[in-house]
Amino acid sequence: MIAEFGHFALALAFALALAQTVLPLWGVARGDARLMGAAAPLALGQLLACAAAFGALLTAFAVNDTSVINVVQNSHSAKPMLYKFAGAWGNHEGSMLLWVLILALCGGAVAGFGRDLPGVLRARVLAVLGLVALGFLAFVLATSNPFGRVWPPAPDGQGLNPVLQDPGLAFHPPLLYLGYVGYAVTFAFAVAALLEGRVDAAWGRWVRPWALAAWSFLTLGIALGSWWAYYELGWGGYWFWDPVENASLLPWLAGSALLHSAIVVEKREALKIWTLLLALLAFGFSLLGTFLVRSGVLNSVHAFASDPSRGTFILALLGIYVAGSLALFAWRAPAMAPTGLFAPLSREGALVLNNLLLCAMAAVVLAGTLWPMFADLLLDQKISVGPPFFNTAILPLVAPLLLAMAAGPLLPWKRARLWPVLQRLWWAALLAAGAVAVMLAFAGWRTGPALGFAAALWLIGGALADLTDRIALFRRPAAAWSRARGLPRAAWGAALAHGGLGLSLLGMAGMGLATDTLAALRPGATLNHAGYQWRLERLEDVAGPNWTARRATVTVLRDGAVVTVLTPERRSFPVAAGMTTTEAAIHTSLTGDLYAVLGEEQGDRAVLRVHHNILAPWIWLGALVMALGGALSLTDRRIRVAAPAPRSVLSAAGHGPDVSRPT
Repeated sequence: MIAEFGHFALALAFALALAQTVLPLWGVARGDARLMGAAAPLALGQLLACAAAFGALLTAFAVNDTSVINVVQNSHSAKPMLYKFAGAWGNHEGSMLLWVLILALCGGAVAGFGRDLPGVLRARVLAVLGLVALGFLAFVLATSNPFGRVWPPAPDGQGLNPVLQDPGLAFHPPLLYLGYVGYAVTFAFAVAALLEGRVDAAWGRWVRPWALAAWSFLTLGIALGSWWAYYELGWGGYWFWDPVENASLLPWLAGSALLHSAIVVEKREALKIWTLLLALLAFGFSLLGTFLVRSGVLNSVHAFASDPSRGTFILALLGIYVAGSLALFAWRAPAMAPTGLFAPLSREGALVLNNLLLCAMAAVVLAGTLWPMFADLLLDQKISVGPPFFNTAILPLVAPLLLAMAAGPLLPWKRARLWPVLQRLWWAALLAAGAVAVMLAFAGWRTGPALGFAAALWLIGGALADLTDRIALFRRPAAAWSRARGLPRAAWGAALAHGGLGLSLLGMAGMGLATDTLAALRPGATLNHAGYQWRLERLEDVAGPNWTARRATVTVLRDGAVVTVLTPERRSFPVAAGMTTTEAAIHTSLTGDLYAVLGEEQGDRAVLRVHHNILAPWIWLGALVMALGGALSLTDRRIRVAAPAPRSVLSAAGHGPDVSRPT
């Protein structure tokens, strides 16, 4: 009965989503407050129904109900409980159920936290979210039912894909989906604004926390997936420009631009059209990623499914939601003329440059990701687009973006002069120049890492310069502490996010100096690499709960002193037809990682690949700091509370008072 209950809950959620779509819009058309007010209870009801369905799926996996085909294909009685739960969303059907649950959670959050929204806007936003949920619930019920039965029940399951049996992959999809689906809320606000024909400062205030929350979750999700690939796949890198990796990067780039653009709408009532378009694109890219992962049109180790019928259904949803919203944008957006005027050299101007560069980067990633598919379809040519293309095309766009990121927060609104800003950034420039000098002195002239270190320190220095300027540390040091305590949390959060990106860039630059070597060693033999001695002590067989492994014990020494002992493994999963995985062993410190991978054995020798990855942990530490910056900004009451009433017409026209450097 568990499966039938879950399937019924999904059907109920579909019915509630249909009502959530139709009734509020009907109420808006008729001016009926009762119909508009029905949107929130319907959204909460849909959330309860989706939660019940997902709870039923988790229960089926927890008790190993082998009459459910999804459990048979993705679980096994010997699996640890964590991976039984992870198996619930580690497949196409379960992941789509997780998607609709998070979508319902977003609708429930708007219903619960949006009580102060104007009734018409709230009704339209919830109706649009209901429409999006309606399409995906139809997709799950029609093509991806996670509760399908198999009879007679199988003796046991086939087990989860071994590479997914890892804590990193257990939490990666939920975090990623919170980011992907979180942009459905900003999408709904944009469509509602286009239907109403008005965008003002209040709308910018309402959109900003949703954009910030989605961006923070997506940052964590991407970072966790990158970290998993780094230690689980055993290749020693952090980003390969894989099509599905790119699919997650696209909404992150558009979402980053949206987050900054919404600030300008809130503060200056400018960049309205930019913000609307970015809200549509961020969710559109999320849908595109869903299509790429599940259609089979592109090859990727991350792909969930290759069923053309499923891909066609998602492509139809993509056309309805994205093409429909862009058509609405083309019709309604020209009437939304901006009211906040500004000079090119101003904070608004810096944010426009930010938007242009981020969108250009997204266009490059999109073209490089989709071109192999179009080349195959139109030209009948099999080509691949890899890291050389992306690195060459993206880096020229990254350089001006990083320059603007440090200078932009120091610029006043409306109009600015460049020289005072440069005066505040002199020590950030000094840090960047020092990084280049250190590279010349100790590592020789290696252009990529040198520029990477310079850019990272420039960005970190710029974030610190912004904070010191806000608290007047050098102008009025006696009052600096009291000003720091009164500084809005959003200002601290923004500086943390910018500084976190600088920390990640430090790690990426350090990885440009990483070294590795491959050797076949007998037990007792030693390999010298990167100033360390890597001694293979022994090889042994070990057993886990649902796997067996060949394990190497490697002692790492420096100048005769033991630094660490590493135990890389090659695991075999009998339930998964003897499929093997590589378990890298990593010793992490602030200066970098010592990384060992065990390969196939050659007689009495074991193939060992060792890496010295300089500053690698800083990549993920920086991503964590960025997400913490977003979370800290969300705790700022000025962001979380309902927006103030719209400005008067006189103030909106630019004749009211203006604060050029808010604290």
